[in-house]
Amino acid sequence: MAGLVKKSLNTPEETRPFKDDMGHLEIVNADAGAVGRATFQPGWQWSKHVKPIAGTDSCEAAHMGYMISGQMTVRMDDGEELTYGPGDFMVAPPGHDAWIVGDEPCVVIDWQGFADYAKAH
Repeated sequence: MAGLVKKSLNTPEETRPFKDDMGHLEIVNADAGAVGRATFQPGWQWSKHVKPIAGTDSCEAAHMGYMISGQMTVRMDDGEELTYGPGDFMVAPPGHDAWIVGDEPCVVIDWQGFADYAKAH
């Protein structure tokens, strides 16, 4: 059995900036995978600020996360759309765009989809 582990997103093992200073992703790694905290600035949109890094038509990461602050709308490639806000649990399968709603930064903790997110391939 594994022992106790303590890591902090306040001292991440890796930080990945988004294009045009529109936010960043902080990562810590665990045996079960990466956990990330992303901060998205007002005006951020995946198709503008991460697509150039990812090189895919839409976000191909599956996300499972918790919204700390701000609001984000996610639109699936098939047109389905939801807006998430503080306290919401989010599941977003691959094949989507997303953008920040309003003028408050959006902070999300994600324990599924950030291992390769905003990482050049």
